[in-house]
Amino acid sequence: MSHRIRFLAGVLLSWAVVCAHAQAQGPLPGVPPALVEDIVVGSHILAEFGVLDGFGHVSARDPADPSHFLMARSLAPALVTADDIMAFDQDGNPIDARGRAVFLERFIHAEIYKARPDVMAVVHAHSPSVIPFSVSKAPLRAIYHNPAFLAAGVPVWDIAQEFGATDMLVRNNDIGRSLAAALGDKAVILMRGHGDVAVGPSVKAAVYRAYYTDVDARLQAQAIALGTEVTYLTVEEGAKADATNLMVIDRIWNLWKQRVQLQTSK
Repeated sequence: MSHRIRFLAGVLLSWAVVCAHAQAQGPLPGVPPALVEDIVVGSHILAEFGVLDGFGHVSARDPADPSHFLMARSLAPALVTADDIMAFDQDGNPIDARGRAVFLERFIHAEIYKARPDVMAVVHAHSPSVIPFSVSKAPLRAIYHNPAFLAAGVPVWDIAQEFGATDMLVRNNDIGRSLAAALGDKAVILMRGHGDVAVGPSVKAAVYRAYYTDVDARLQAQAIALGTEVTYLTVEEGAKADATNLMVIDRIWNLWKQRVQLQTSK
């Protein structure tokens, strides 16, 4: 074998090793591909069920750097792929934008991750069924065991109280910080005339909570419409049921995942 052939063979081998390493690392170095997949699948699930439409987003704390988080570029949730996931710093600045557009309301995620070390994932949605509870005096409460996390209380945040007349969007860190403070230690917060935010210890949990918050709002409105007193879950019942639900969350996640994958393959 000539020196030239040996040189070319060495280059090709080196390139193959680099490519294999990059594939193993996934689209973001140091980030498990499974976590990226959860963000993508979670976005598709919530779009499939109408919790998200062309707007809204799913994020996860970056395990490679817990002060950072991962979220898609500005794109409709149903269209998100692994290649669209980007890393952001603690203030919501993209680490490697490369000309990609980013979500205006990424500050929701940035400030919640700062304020809540226990939160590993955040979902921001404009759930249609939830909106009435954000603008009325009827508090959103846990009506059955699946949305048991709501039994701990669901605060309503009104952007106007601190920032006056705005376009209702969380477009900077100051507004995001106000929202995070109002969320406190709760799993869900409503945003007056805007939508809601659900958080959790995993992407699966945050997606589950975003979905069942919308379901609970629909059922609670139906129960109220019956015109009689409604019996809600107590705080203690909610805590116990939520712990059980999180233990078996893969059952519903795998069903939802299969559903959106079948939709994608059509």
